[in-house]
Amino acid sequence: RSNLSGLRVAVLGAGAVGMELCRLLHEAGARLTVADVNAAAVDEAVRRFGAAAAAPDELVAADVDVFSPCALGGAINAQSIGRLRAPVVAGAANNQLLTPDMDAALRAKGVLYAPDYVINAAGVISVGLEILDQWNAADLNARIDRIGDTLTAIFDRSAREGRPTGEIADAMAMDVIAKAKRAA
Repeated sequence: RSNLSGLRVAVLGAGAVGMELCRLLHEAGARLTVADVNAAAVDEAVRRFGAAAAAPDELVAADVDVFSPCALGGAINAQSIGRLRAPVVAGAANNQLLTPDMDAALRAKGVLYAPDYVINAAGVISVGLEILDQWNAADLNARIDRIGDTLTAIFDRSAREGRPTGEIADAMAMDVIAKAKRAA
């Protein structure tokens, strides 16, 4: 899909990252449903972006195109997978899967999962460039732009091999690390 207009996204967590995601999605024309334990943050998302409000424990069952966990880890567990209606899980929270086997459970349900450490890699990329004293905005933005290509490669390989996306992402990460070790 090249256009987000009309895409229905449930954002769990309206902190700094979740709120910025809401802003970007709103500007792209997506329809938002937002939940957070902080009612004031939800009210802000409703006011600023025309989002619908939901209770955090009910959001996973929302009739949406994308479920986007942007709060605490463990949002994807056996119970939430059973209630999940979205065909895609893509969010910025760390450790979204309560246990590694949730990756296979999502795949078995037909849900496309964007591995959390891939989708939220921009922060690690930025810090890595700073540590190496190589940080500049143009390079950072170019690397961030490649995250979408990486996700596409993960999704394609997952479909080809019939393996969960998280398993594929882990294998690809290990390949990158092995190549770096050989080059060192």
